[in-house]
Amino acid sequence: MAGTIDARLKELGLELPQAPKAAGAYVGYVRTGNQLFVAGQIPLWNGELRHIGKVGVEISIEEAQEAARVCALNIVAQAKDALGGDLDRVVRIVKLGGFVNCPPDFTQHPEVINGASNLIGDIFGDKGAHARFAMGAGSLPRNVAVEIDAVIEVA
Repeated sequence: MAGTIDARLKELGLELPQAPKAAGAYVGYVRTGNQLFVAGQIPLWNGELRHIGKVGVEISIEEAQEAARVCALNIVAQAKDALGGDLDRVVRIVKLGGFVNCPPDFTQHPEVINGASNLIGDIFGDKGAHARFAMGAGSLPRNVAVEIDAVIEVA
């Protein structure tokens, strides 16, 4: 039987990608006690890299927001994997950390990462209200536009 969060995903017309495998000497998530730490997620959709380039140069704000949404869906996919498929065990999304691949004069980091924050709120409701940072980076892995990590409280 599908849980509340799975039903919400369906209601929103959202599909989760497969949880991406780690691309280096790390793991996709670590659970310790009631905390789940999800490694930085890039806009990778079932093995296909999307949204390549610097925001404000090759990538528009709107496209970067979509990249942030893909990162958020990967975070949810990692959480689902970590929780044995039961997203209803998410107590709260505690924090998102957002990195935007951009030139030094770019200043719209919050608007970009809002793509992820808004989606997390849509999916988890009040449990999705989180602390956050959004900052610029001179480069990101594989030249992707956005990378986002998460800390999640779980039952």
